Amino acid sequence: MIGITMGDPAGVGPEITLKAIAAMDPEGRAQTRVFGNGPTLEAAEAVVKTGLVPGQDFQLTDLPIEGAPLPFGQTDPRCGDAAFRFIEAAVRAAEAREIGCIVTAPINKASLNAAGHHYDGHTGMLAALTGQKGAFMLLASDKLKVIHASTHVSLKTAIERTSPERILETVRAGDGHLKRIGIAHPRIAVAGLNPHCGEGGLFGDEDDRLIAPGVKMAQDEGIDVVGPISADTLFHRAYQGAFDLVVANYHDQGHIPIKLVAFDTAVNVSVGLPIDRVSVDHGTAFDIAGKGIANHENMLEAIAYARRLVAGRAKGESA
Repeated sequence: MIGITMGDPAGVGPEITLKAIAAMDPEGRAQTRVFGNGPTLEAAEAVVKTGLVPGQDFQLTDLPIEGAPLPFGQTDPRCGDAAFRFIEAAVRAAEAREIGCIVTAPINKASLNAAGHHYDGHTGMLAALTGQKGAFMLLASDKLKVIHASTHVSLKTAIERTSPERILETVRAGDGHLKRIGIAHPRIAVAGLNPHCGEGGLFGDEDDRLIAPGVKMAQDEGIDVVGPISADTLFHRAYQGAFDLVVANYHDQGHIPIKLVAFDTAVNVSVGLPIDRVSVDHGTAFDIAGKGIANHENMLEAIAYARRLVAGRAKGESA
């Protein structure tokens, strides 16, 4: 069983959730549980016209929203609070092993914070709800996978947080995740922080002083990792098959190449939590919400990845 959180009720989450479930076979629907709001899903069904009946054709944990259905495409604290409650309920279900993985539809950070839930996004929220200090964001596509040493912080803060220990932790997390999804011997490369990895100190010494020691620590643990490698060539090499995973040092260093080569298919995975979570890699798209035209391809990719994670865990537990 996987659980899909409906996301911000004013966004495209309800629509892509319904479209994705409609594309499943009966067995897939029977193994799907939505954490959302019935009236909002009914309003979305009126525009996407899948023929599905929430709570009948798939399981539904129906959480109330004052005034639902609320208008699509508008920031509203009630939507932010609802999105938080959907996620919280799914986390508790995952902790109780009622569902094997959470698939999250997009949330709106402005609505979330207006409702008093002060998080930088799903990853930080999930870490807090599960009592973890943090988690790693991994973006996965068929030909390129990237895990981030830092994400939603300023570039200055990302550089300040760079350390051998953080590089080691990120490499470890990525190595373990790839093994879970069936890559027995992951090949990992760590991107350089400065242009040309600092060019021997001409453009900064962080690569030699902070990144290379972390790579060496991971190598000493038996992990197949190299780096730092200049980022302007590394992502092309990984895309061509030289590496299974790239460690990016900050948000845009990893996000830009992934969104260039797999904008509609890449999924966002939270690594390092006691539960599994996968997400679409796009926003709430308020400009098209409620029109029935949102593309659900990314949601299908996220669901497929979630089922792969569940299968990998089941295989590991039976070994």
